[in-house]
Amino acid sequence: MKTYLKKDFPVSEIRRFLEPGPIVLLSSRWKEEQDVMTMGWHTVLEFSPSLIGCMITSSNHSFDLIRKSKECVINIPTVDLLETTVKIGNCSGTEVDKFAEFGLTAQTATKVKAPLIKECFANLECRLKDSKLVSSYNFFIFEVVKAHAPKTPKYPRTFHYTGDGVFMLSGEHVSKRKFFKSEYL
Repeated sequence: MKTYLKKDFPVSEIRRFLEPGPIVLLSSRWKEEQDVMTMGWHTVLEFSPSLIGCMITSSNHSFDLIRKSKECVINIPTVDLLETTVKIGNCSGTEVDKFAEFGLTAQTATKVKAPLIKECFANLECRLKDSKLVSSYNFFIFEVVKAHAPKTPKYPRTFHYTGDGVFMLSGEHVSKRKFFKSEYL
């Protein structure tokens, strides 16, 4: 096994090792106003019911739309939307209609009022399940109430943020199923 010579590392930079999953586009709607934001701070909390935790900073325009509506859609883009996703994350929904500005197609969801993004690989319709951590940590716990995804590709090319404007693209998938004894594989 390989070992590593380690040195002190800035605590504020550890996200490059732990960023939990692919960057997503979070869409929201409250009354007649809709928005989309770029988000990387999310994590699966439970399988059934399907719960996802998301940290959304209170200075983000989407924060209020989601807090008021108690719902959103987590849209999963693929690498072809990387540049668009970065641009979405670098502007405010208070100043820009991001759907129009970036040529995104808003589609009607089945269970929530927030729009699906047609150009994304998958769409997860979510309702707020628990808001206890919102006031202290801006942490929302959502239940996925409906999911939309194509059958192929089984493993889409997504991208993950590592900080400093650098992204990691998903790549080779390696199966180790023979070592697992899980009903979820």
